[in-house]
Amino acid sequence: MSMLTPPGMGGKYRITGDKYPRMRRSRRRGRLVLGVVASVAALSLVGWGTLQLIDVFTGGGDQASAAGSRTNCTTKAGASPSPSAAPLPRPGQITVNVLNATARGGLAKKTADELKKRGFKIGDVGNATATYDKKVKGTGILLGPSTALKTSLPVLGTQLVSAETRTDTRKGTEVDLIIGNGFKSLNSKAAADKALTALSAPAPAATGSKKSCG
Repeated sequence: MSMLTPPGMGGKYRITGDKYPRMRRSRRRGRLVLGVVASVAALSLVGWGTLQLIDVFTGGGDQASAAGSRTNCTTKAGASPSPSAAPLPRPGQITVNVLNATARGGLAKKTADELKKRGFKIGDVGNATATYDKKVKGTGILLGPSTALKTSLPVLGTQLVSAETRTDTRKGTEVDLIIGNGFKSLNSKAAADKALTALSAPAPAATGSKKSCG
């Protein structure tokens, strides 16, 4: 074997010039590696596609969207009827004393008759006491015990526009309608009934909370 023969050649090759034989990798080995890589990639794609199909048929996507929508829920306060502090009496449960504080005669009786037609009970009818006689400039004064401030007096107030409400230390439940110089007539029955209905209706109050998702 010549000194210029490369090791591993087994003496099969001789260098006759200034060039060595070219060393090449086996093409078969390269193709095998490429095939393995391609197979792994194909298996990965098949596995991913299978998972997507499972999600579609089992509703996995719907569950995800539902979970996402729950996180976007907003809380809103709901309104529910709030009962009044005390039940309002009906006109038939209220006794009204009609007193005339003006110089016009017969005004107390005429007003009392109209209130009676509207369902109120009528007590005393006549002239106002010296405390109020000729001293009420407005349409009138609604006067009663402190217990009537949120019960009988508001109901009676639906019958007269702009009447002033006052309380005193009297005993019992009767209330007074003292007619003033600005009085012309009671509210029309239709207007009074509408005001009474609005007064009796419960006002909505915010209670609890409701979730709204969208």
